[in-house]
Amino acid sequence: MSMSPSGKVLASVSVLVFSVVVTGCVFLYSVIKTNMINDTIQHETDLADTIIKSTRYAMLKDDRVTLGNIIKNIGERESVEHVRIFNKKGLIMFSSRSSEIHQLVDKNAAGCIVCHAGPVVATSMGRMEQARRFINQRGKHVLAITAPIYNEPDCSNAACHFHPVGQKLLGTLDIGLSEEVLRKSLTAMYRTIVTFCIIVLILTIGGIAILLRRNGRGGLLGS
Repeated sequence: MSMSPSGKVLASVSVLVFSVVVTGCVFLYSVIKTNMINDTIQHETDLADTIIKSTRYAMLKDDRVTLGNIIKNIGERESVEHVRIFNKKGLIMFSSRSSEIHQLVDKNAAGCIVCHAGPVVATSMGRMEQARRFINQRGKHVLAITAPIYNEPDCSNAACHFHPVGQKLLGTLDIGLSEEVLRKSLTAMYRTIVTFCIIVLILTIGGIAILLRRNGRGGLLGS
């Protein structure tokens, strides 16, 4: 059974509309998802900078008790999966998990390999390079930031410190936050875009079908 001219037109237009709408929605979701992830990374790097500045006085005074309490209190926040400070050798000095203290971090891990990939250890990273996404041992999706702690003049000149002026990096702050909120937002956005895509397809194809039927009845397309 051959398809009528109006049916052929409707089929062709439907395929074209479907391709355009789906491609547009996929592109829109990709752009919004990337922007949301980048905004979250920006927020977390700002948080890491705030933590480093907040612990600075305790570090200058070599107040390990206060510093340990700060890290512990931050780690008790519901959204925080882990927070730790390790020295340039990779030895964890402070952590929200007491079992990690005085353990060596894996230099091949996602947060370390960026700096340790080459023959010379990198001492600086861009904001996006500081971030990593992974699933931890508890099955939780985590977005973590690895922020370097630099040896500034008031550090090397402090009476309690022995870091030479030429030592650029003192240690690293590593903080990981749960991606649960981000993933829920992305899921909600995905469902909204899919619903919008379906509605646009139905309305567009339905409208074209009605116009073709009317034109067909008027004898413009014939039978």
